[in-house]
Amino acid sequence: MNLTDRRLRYRAILEGDKCVHPGSVFDPISARAAEDVGFEIGMFAGSIASGTVLGAPDLIVLTLSEFAQQIHRICRAGNLSLMVDADHGYGNALNVRRTVEELETAGVSCLTIEDTLLPLSFGGPGEGQLISVEEGVGKMKAALSGRQDPSLVIAGRTSALRVGGIPEAIRRVKAYQEAGVDAVFLAGAQTRAEIEAVSSEAKIPLLLGGAGGELADLGFLGSHGVRVALQGHLPFQAAVKAVYDTLKALREGVAPADLQGTLASAELMGQLTRKADYDSWIKDFLN
Repeated sequence: MNLTDRRLRYRAILEGDKCVHPGSVFDPISARAAEDVGFEIGMFAGSIASGTVLGAPDLIVLTLSEFAQQIHRICRAGNLSLMVDADHGYGNALNVRRTVEELETAGVSCLTIEDTLLPLSFGGPGEGQLISVEEGVGKMKAALSGRQDPSLVIAGRTSALRVGGIPEAIRRVKAYQEAGVDAVFLAGAQTRAEIEAVSSEAKIPLLLGGAGGELADLGFLGSHGVRVALQGHLPFQAAVKAVYDTLKALREGVAPADLQGTLASAELMGQLTRKADYDSWIKDFLN
């Protein structure tokens, strides 16, 4: 895997003047599909990793090693620049440093470390708590110190817009950019006013989660420093529904032949499994 090339391509997007949507991926086949249809970036979220690897909700029960192993499988399957949501770095600042070491080795082009208080604490008020800015800065510095390939993108991630409002979001963006991160991921942004306010104070690129509604305009986002904007994780949801519906139909007696119109063709399966490559290798090495 030429990981530096992928990371430099991701950095080129950050250094450009346009905003792109990443393709949400969850395994080697989905990553190849995203690459084949033209996505510049793949996105592997912590929530999707939990669903794919464990069949569990997004409650931080996935381990770092499980996450890294699935990332490695995705990265070795093609040449897509992959960004991942590394949640809170699986612990404190020392755990964050270890997380960066593992995910860099697994092949990511960009990883985000967030300042949400995770996992849910005993007796706590539930979701939506942030760690202190000081602890967040410590995590960002630890992440940067764990990076070996300088082309790897390390982004801070904050949910401050929804927890503390625009002033708190700006405070954290400034603190994390001062710590040295390459970009900041804004979770929970909903309005143009929020993006305008934060981008006017930011000196590094912004990444955005859930770009819908009035934030669906890539032109607006690109002109306000946003370089990557997620669209949710519809491919995994679609895959789950397709598997469930197919198994249910078969269990209820639908003939396999009657499902052909809903299945991937032999040509598409051959494309995504890279059958032509394997056929060539068989000819070259086994015949």
